[in-house]
Amino acid sequence: MSTITNKLTVAPSPHIKDKVTTKSLMLNVIIALVPAGVASVLIFGFRSLALIATCVITCVVAEYLFNLVRKKPQTIGDLSAVVTGILLAYNLPSTFPLWQAAVGGIFAIVLVKKLFGGLGQNFANPAIVGRVVLLISFSEAMTTWLVPHKVIGGYTLVSGATPLAVTTASDLPSYMEMFLGLRGGALGETCILALLIGGVFLIVRGVIKPIIPVSFLATIAVCSLLAGEDPLFQLMAGGAVLGAFFMATDYVTSPVTDMGKLIFGIGCGLITMLIRLFGSYPEGVSFAILLMNIITPHIDSLTKSKPFGGVIKK
Repeated sequence: MSTITNKLTVAPSPHIKDKVTTKSLMLNVIIALVPAGVASVLIFGFRSLALIATCVITCVVAEYLFNLVRKKPQTIGDLSAVVTGILLAYNLPSTFPLWQAAVGGIFAIVLVKKLFGGLGQNFANPAIVGRVVLLISFSEAMTTWLVPHKVIGGYTLVSGATPLAVTTASDLPSYMEMFLGLRGGALGETCILALLIGGVFLIVRGVIKPIIPVSFLATIAVCSLLAGEDPLFQLMAGGAVLGAFFMATDYVTSPVTDMGKLIFGIGCGLITMLIRLFGSYPEGVSFAILLMNIITPHIDSLTKSKPFGGVIKK
């Protein structure tokens, strides 16, 4: 009788637990981001490494100091600040001044993450908000790109535009060049091969579900076809792959339900293409994810499951 009683003991959720922790999840994300970081160094040089290190160190130190001043438990051990720093760096040009990158890191951690209560309570992805703030504050530096230019014996870096901002067809990179990252763009968005390796790793490890990335990228492809644009070009020319796998899938700022994830991914893809086709900015991934982050609570509310045996009030 005592055995049956123990099995029927009522206790607060969660009722099913495993060994997955915030730190282990973030470590998997960091591992998945490594290929894109290696590609950025190979393409843009060691300046990329300096930029990544600056953003990571700034984010970790900012979180440490905030917790210290506010007399809060230290949270830098969960590695979420490291992930924010890497993602912020991946959204910056290789020529971006280091001190401005540090400003973006402080803004992302202090104003977006910590002032809203820390990890799990921020209203938007800190790295995305940091990138948008830097774009508005330092627009010239955020739109100054180095582009791999083909020469005899290989490639050299010259000033240029991203493929989405190129107006001359002869200056556009080939599909293979875009796939390998030999084009203008932010550090972590150019090499599609590296991003796909990292994205598949996250799916296989069970860190993310493929719903948001697939619906995000599929919506971009469909909208491109309907608008008479090249779907492959639209998928590889900007930051769609980076955003779809690594930023739109953020646990805190994306929907919980599968239907919600589908709506979220479609919304991100649709807003991205609306900005690309009709907006003043050539790229719209960050703005699209940020806008969908804001309405995520409403998506969750509309798609939440009804408790078993529950009754919906009229």
